[in-house]
Amino acid sequence: MRVLIAGGGIGGLTAAVALQRLGHDVLVFEQAGVLDEVGAGIQVSPNGMKVLKALGVAARVSRDAFRPKALEMRMGRSGRRLFDIPLRKAAINRWGADYLHVHRADMVDALKEVLLERQPGSIHLGCKAASYSQDETGVRLQLQSGDVFEGDVLVGADGIHSVIRAQMLGPDAPRYTGMTAWRAVAPVASLGDHAPPPTASVWVGSRRHAVTYLLRGGSLANLVGVVERKEQLVESWTAEGSREDALRDFQGWNPAVTTILEKADVLHRWALYDRDELPRWCDGRVTLLGDACHPMLPFLAQGAVMAIEDAYVLAQHLSGEATPETALKAYETARKPRTSRVQAGARANARLFHRRNPLTQMSTYGPMWIAGRTMKGFVHSRNDWLYRHDVTCS
Repeated sequence: MRVLIAGGGIGGLTAAVALQRLGHDVLVFEQAGVLDEVGAGIQVSPNGMKVLKALGVAARVSRDAFRPKALEMRMGRSGRRLFDIPLRKAAINRWGADYLHVHRADMVDALKEVLLERQPGSIHLGCKAASYSQDETGVRLQLQSGDVFEGDVLVGADGIHSVIRAQMLGPDAPRYTGMTAWRAVAPVASLGDHAPPPTASVWVGSRRHAVTYLLRGGSLANLVGVVERKEQLVESWTAEGSREDALRDFQGWNPAVTTILEKADVLHRWALYDRDELPRWCDGRVTLLGDACHPMLPFLAQGAVMAIEDAYVLAQHLSGEATPETALKAYETARKPRTSRVQAGARANARLFHRRNPLTQMSTYGPMWIAGRTMKGFVHSRNDWLYRHDVTCS
């Protein structure tokens, strides 16, 4: 089949690689003039790495990644470690694949290189989707330029503000969570003695938390900081905020957090919105993928990985004997329970990370401190449902 994909981010490109590998002709339409991602990191857990390995992309992604030593939680101000759970060998031994920290741009480059090697000319830049139409013979994607492309299936991988979803289901009604996120990247060499630990670290505190980890072999430090705030800001990956505001939000916090904010070239800030589960992902020969159908709050670090899983499952269903319409419905049925559970888990972590007073902090983090020292296997087991999952074996 010819599959049209609106969106050239991680989800759209993974879908293109997976579909092309199974013999389909793919065309990716990306609205940006350059195929790139905002400079920031993502965590790619073992459930995502299994897909990348199956698609022949894992080696390229691993080349520029960082393997964290452990998962840990610390108090945001003092830096006191609540627990420290080994990760490098445990990820492979327990969950079957690496746990990596990857720069988004490196992930996009790896997927782009593989796709263009296998199907040159399959990526079209500066092409923003405007609308679609379909009949019993196929589907047509119209771009804002007025150009129209025909195919057998259309995949809307065009993100949280998806044009394809809006036509399919109407405008969405996101709910402001009361939280704003900062994202920053700084060279480790500029941080001196205040470089964050070589772990996936969650720093928790009253009405705010931060996550730090390393990228590109340990040469870059990545930070995501989330603060409760009444003011509603724009929901945009590219919106910027001031250094003064960021440092004010984390005033008095550990230097491993604040020094990244001081040294980063650019500080991105966006409001976090939540959405209800969609009633459906499909409309005949048209379907949705990734943030277009199940946007994730960032508190389980699974947004990109869920899109990667989606892509593989979609390609498998479209490569059977079923009609496109039936295959897309089967894909939705297979993925919805999984993504809904992950969305719920991310919401729960938002509450866990923001305990507001010493009493609730002690009652929550005290047992975690004990478990981290006496029951490391138990802490690992709480992630088994997420990281052990393998869509390539289903």
